[in-house]
Amino acid sequence: MSGGADIALIAGQGALPGLIARAAPRALVCEMEGTPSEIGTPDTLRFRIERLVPFLDTLADRGIKQVVFAGALQRPCVDMEMIDPRSAQLVPRLAMAMQAGDDATLRAVIEIFEDWDFEVVGAHEIAPDLVCAPGVICGTPSDRDRTDAERAAAIVADLGRADIGQGAVVAGGLCLAVETLPGTDAMLDFVRLHKGLRDDLNAVPGVFFKAPKPGQDRRADLPAIGVQTVQHAAAAGLSGIAFEAGGVMLLDREAVIAAARAADLFLWACAP
Repeated sequence: MSGGADIALIAGQGALPGLIARAAPRALVCEMEGTPSEIGTPDTLRFRIERLVPFLDTLADRGIKQVVFAGALQRPCVDMEMIDPRSAQLVPRLAMAMQAGDDATLRAVIEIFEDWDFEVVGAHEIAPDLVCAPGVICGTPSDRDRTDAERAAAIVADLGRADIGQGAVVAGGLCLAVETLPGTDAMLDFVRLHKGLRDDLNAVPGVFFKAPKPGQDRRADLPAIGVQTVQHAAAAGLSGIAFEAGGVMLLDREAVIAAARAADLFLWACAP
């Protein structure tokens, strides 16, 4: 990838937009009003969903060829009085997608950008070092850990087919928690607050597994693990984190690995 002169970065919340901005320093940073990023500047192009078409026209006028989505975007509260006539034509399409779930919403948004002849690329395509090849990165998962990771992977696959979440915690073959709308940290906090659930498992620590949803468009909402994830997993008393190789991003890889080693957790990129 080039330095990003013809790339628009739709920046949401979290650390990922900053990583992409460093990989493509000339990218045009864009923010949806109501969801500010950590990298916004006075030059950031801000837009409203109610005026999506004028925003798309602006990108085209600036010579943008590629668009990358990075970071969490909250669903906006749409002000019907602010919608311009051309954007209004997209409202039924987006409304139907939102009713079908997050994946359908992301696919609809990507399709709209593609209708304006933009190429939508994944964050991992701009910064390929964000994803890992298969293998144990640090620590040593036990045979029990590997069995729990396999069980968790099966659960996450079923969660993904229902468009519910991308993570699960399994200990001794039993599912302690699954990721839902509140997110990964909330799930791990639940495990931390309910450590008594493992009292009958002979103190089996448990494994957190994370993976994309089956059939997910990997150009947006690819799951990620950061230092905070490692800290929450350690506080929950888990033995390690397993994730799908090539399908989960490590945000600031060296810091994540260092945090895992400090907490005596393994990191394992599992073959899909």
